[in-house]
Amino acid sequence: MIAPFTYHAPPMRVHFGPGVVARLSDELTDLGLRRALVLCSLEQVHTGQTIAQALGERSAGVLAEARMHVPVEIAQLARDRAAELGADSCVAVGGGSAIGLGKAIALKHDLPILAVPTTYAGSEMTPVWGLTEDGRKRTGRDPRVRPVSVLYDPELTLSLPIPLSLTSGFNAVAHAVEALYAPDRSPIVSLMAEEAARAMIEALPEVAADGSNVDARSKALYASWLCGACLGATTMSLHHKLCHVLGGTLGLPHAPTHAVVLPHVLAYNQKSAPEAIRALSRAWECSDPAGRLWETAGLLGLPRSLGELGMAESDVDRVTAEVIADPYANPAPVTRDGVEALLHEAWAGRPPIT
Repeated sequence: MIAPFTYHAPPMRVHFGPGVVARLSDELTDLGLRRALVLCSLEQVHTGQTIAQALGERSAGVLAEARMHVPVEIAQLARDRAAELGADSCVAVGGGSAIGLGKAIALKHDLPILAVPTTYAGSEMTPVWGLTEDGRKRTGRDPRVRPVSVLYDPELTLSLPIPLSLTSGFNAVAHAVEALYAPDRSPIVSLMAEEAARAMIEALPEVAADGSNVDARSKALYASWLCGACLGATTMSLHHKLCHVLGGTLGLPHAPTHAVVLPHVLAYNQKSAPEAIRALSRAWECSDPAGRLWETAGLLGLPRSLGELGMAESDVDRVTAEVIADPYANPAPVTRDGVEALLHEAWAGRPPIT
């Protein structure tokens, strides 16, 4: 018997394929928009400027101020700049930092966002926003922040450094993993999540072997789209709560933190989420999905220790307290002892314990 479920189809348009970013100006026309402020990080400023030049008079300029976890002061700067320039929309170019900055503007000024992802973060498919203030990251959901159009161009990911490509891919896999045991999952989301997990873990070694392989990049970007759609359709669990606290409180790098934490959280939940484990076992052709993730991270040369990312072991108590104070829904009970043990293992870089 299929259990009752609710599924909301995202109200956005998706264009996918090599060179598809060339139709960005036409997309603005189709949406009835005139001038777009291009948002990006300093590292993506060349791509942002290229897109602004292609937009011509439709460009209101480039703001290369995107930061990890969207500091509230940067969000205010971006909001003010958009108003000063008379922008009626934003084009967010890059990963979660740029798209998150666009969401901050949309949340305050109702400006529509067009997203041009160049990483595998998946934020472009969700109504989730986040802002960091005084060392604490707040998140929420609001349909206004979801991009109205997303253009996935694999050619724009060719310059993404291999290490960032791989950790970004693990970030995406986390969305699929949590969607498989989310309390509001549906058969549709579960199908997407299993396919996304399969495609991404298949694509990452190919990207690692040859970052200029457009087919491998296309597969990874396809998987990230599905992973992001899963995140946008379900609620987050313990993994994302941990990463939000580790990033917002300790300033740890977002994608590498996902890569380190995910195998441990999956092991923590493995006995309490049998359907999810069966799906991941099919996707990865294994009997121990948490162990498979851990081994894959090692084979790809990814960080497997929170200590190497800059966390002190003495921070475990502080992070645990924040997670326990406001836990997300999770298949296994979120206990102080359990979270502490998980964090100690992840800090030390030991294999996950099921």
